[in-house]
Amino acid sequence: MTSVVIAGAGLAGVACAHKLASAGVDVVLVDRNDYHQFQPLLYQVATSQLPAEDVARPLAAIFAKQPNVRLIQSEIVDIDFRSRSLTTGEGETVTGHYLVLAAGACANFFGTPGAAEHSFPLYSIVDAERLRLHVRSMLETRSGPLDVVVTGGGPTGVETAGAFAELFAALRTMEHAGGAADVYLVNHGDALLAPFSERSHKYAFEKLTEHGVKVKLGVGVSKIEAGSVQLSDGTVLATQTTVWAGGESASPVAHECGVAPGHGGRIDVTADLTVDGYWGVYAIGDVANIHDGEGKTLPQLGSVAQQSGVWAAENIIREITDKDRKPFHYKDKGIMAMIGRGAAIAEVGEHRHHIHGPVACAAWLGVHAALLSGAHSKVDAFMSWAWDYMDRDHAALVECHGDPKRIAWEDDKKPTLSTVRPPR
Repeated sequence: MTSVVIAGAGLAGVACAHKLASAGVDVVLVDRNDYHQFQPLLYQVATSQLPAEDVARPLAAIFAKQPNVRLIQSEIVDIDFRSRSLTTGEGETVTGHYLVLAAGACANFFGTPGAAEHSFPLYSIVDAERLRLHVRSMLETRSGPLDVVVTGGGPTGVETAGAFAELFAALRTMEHAGGAADVYLVNHGDALLAPFSERSHKYAFEKLTEHGVKVKLGVGVSKIEAGSVQLSDGTVLATQTTVWAGGESASPVAHECGVAPGHGGRIDVTADLTVDGYWGVYAIGDVANIHDGEGKTLPQLGSVAQQSGVWAAENIIREITDKDRKPFHYKDKGIMAMIGRGAAIAEVGEHRHHIHGPVACAAWLGVHAALLSGAHSKVDAFMSWAWDYMDRDHAALVECHGDPKRIAWEDDKKPTLSTVRPPR
């Protein structure tokens, strides 16, 4: 029986495993966590808009009806492309007829002094809960400046800054949280959301400013300390909360494969998502540099990850049935970013038709619900929250959702709106 080893249970890895298992292929899925996390919504966990349980689901529940998927929870310490095998932290070596690398990404601090030690990246549930609990502690103890500095003007930075502005606006209406806190968004480039159009750049800047975010363009971060951020123009911002959204690189495991890394430390793949020179080895999602057919590298988006996972599985199935692999063809659903309640940007279609406001919010909801439904049972809870968030005043969640190192899933019960948010 043909077997496939998949390294990583993000959007790409889970989509690949689902497709293969449905075709009767034996799959071994290895990840450090026993749950799948929906990374595009981590910033909403960090800013208390969604509980962690709503953006993650146990892998055992995802594959409960596919017994041909074997799950291994462990760190991956070594990968050998030639033997199509990986080694876990416990010393187990797992080998397959095919190997799929879907290990995702991590923060790229670009050598910025103090960034790794004193900033909060957003690449995991633990990262998001760590930031949320830190902000909650700052609010309760008043042990330092409440101001938040977000570095990076891409979608993650813009969405996080907008969400923090919403959070602090809500807190200002709560008696126990009096006082003011500023949100800064620092971007080295001269425009926010660089891949978007100039019209979107302007809209994002105007909306963030309208929400109270202090946007600093054309300036970088030169140093981060426990209580401050130093900018490249000499400005020093007093803060104990710096969110790093300044860039990402491939997961460190990609550097252990014996393949020279490409841009962003990612693995360069051929048109059919295989790694050149290694039969039966694929790289997908954020760990790979995937081209659009015209020589341009596709961005690290959830839709790219999910589609590449399905496509890699289909190519493996084609190989098993003695058919030729097909070049990856990405169905571009556009790019979008949420800025705040009722404020979003979407550029859709081949010619990047610009929409903004409530219509763009609806588009954002639809795309994220579609991505979520691929590996999650809580789309209804997410949509209930989302429409409620858009339609009414947002009451921020500031109480503890539990220890970020341990999430008690308890039969994967779907939370109701009353368990997601406190009563009004």
